[in-house]
Amino acid sequence: MSDKPQMILIDVDGTLVDSVPDLAWCVDEMMKTLGCAPRGEEKVRDWVGNGVERLVRRALIGQLNGEPDDEEFDKAYPIFLELYADNTSKRSTLYPGVQEGLDYLQDAGYSLGCVTNKAEQFTLPLLQDLGIYDYFGIVVAGDTLPVKKPDPTPLLYAAEFFGVTPEQSLMIGDSKSDVTAARAAGFRIVCMSYGYNHGEDIRIYEPDTVIDSMVELKGLL
Repeated sequence: MSDKPQMILIDVDGTLVDSVPDLAWCVDEMMKTLGCAPRGEEKVRDWVGNGVERLVRRALIGQLNGEPDDEEFDKAYPIFLELYADNTSKRSTLYPGVQEGLDYLQDAGYSLGCVTNKAEQFTLPLLQDLGIYDYFGIVVAGDTLPVKKPDPTPLLYAAEFFGVTPEQSLMIGDSKSDVTAARAAGFRIVCMSYGYNHGEDIRIYEPDTVIDSMVELKGLL
């Protein structure tokens, strides 16, 4: 990159953490509790990325777009939240290269923040359980502000916290909403090739760069 960023913000699900195994387990247990057939990990992998409320709605109707019956959702959502509170990190893992990438960024002196659409009650325990919470100077979760990605506000909020301009800022994510938020905030955006983007190749949304592992950040920056 021509000028090195001062601040780097990183998304959680699909970028740092493969959280689908826990989310899928909770979806399937919720469906069983409701007397419905489980959905399976493969489908859940295409449905994640917009927060757990959206995930529950998709699970209930069995597809990406559309809305379940309000009454059905009101019954299902608390069941999911209770399951996920106990299963935030039991099956989730860091992607290969994440630990090395974070160590490199920390040693190189970058200001690091975490910006996710996952609610704080799930984000903080997940980061702590996987041993990466302390890398971040700020964590902006899905309910920290009134809006979340793809709105640029969470990114600009973190930039203000660190006292940097959008031109000095880089976002690392894996989905269309990360690209949209970064572009709207005036940040540069690097995407991971392996994340959750509803089955689409992230390259079609034209991030500045796509990498396969966070180890590659060293050469990139």
